[in-house]
Amino acid sequence: MILGIGIDMVECGRFLDWSAFKKQRIFTKKELEYADADNANAEKHLANFWAAREACLKALGTGFGDDIAFSDVSVIHNDAGRPELLLAGGARAALKELAGGDAVVHLSITDQDDYSAAVVIVEKL
Repeated sequence: MILGIGIDMVECGRFLDWSAFKKQRIFTKKELEYADADNANAEKHLANFWAAREACLKALGTGFGDDIAFSDVSVIHNDAGRPELLLAGGARAALKELAGGDAVVHLSITDQDDYSAAVVIVEKL
């Protein structure tokens, strides 16, 4: 059963002028390393990660705040290179409250020219 769907789209260029401090506050070390490894497209990767976070919180029916920190939602890549969401802290608690048990969080990310978009579906198992 589908419990939540979230979508977000962001302009990639907004991440060009972010300070290193702001990036470190928002993104995980692994996300920053992933983006830096493809320096020509670093802002697209950061935009992808941001869109994924926002879409996830929409699917959970919440937002960033006192209970959910930026680092509670992050993007990792499996062995095949496919992006997946890693939920911790308040985000994991929100998923548990929403699903009441076992759930899976599906993620799809795309980018085209100056925009990145992500869709997240929360499914109860």
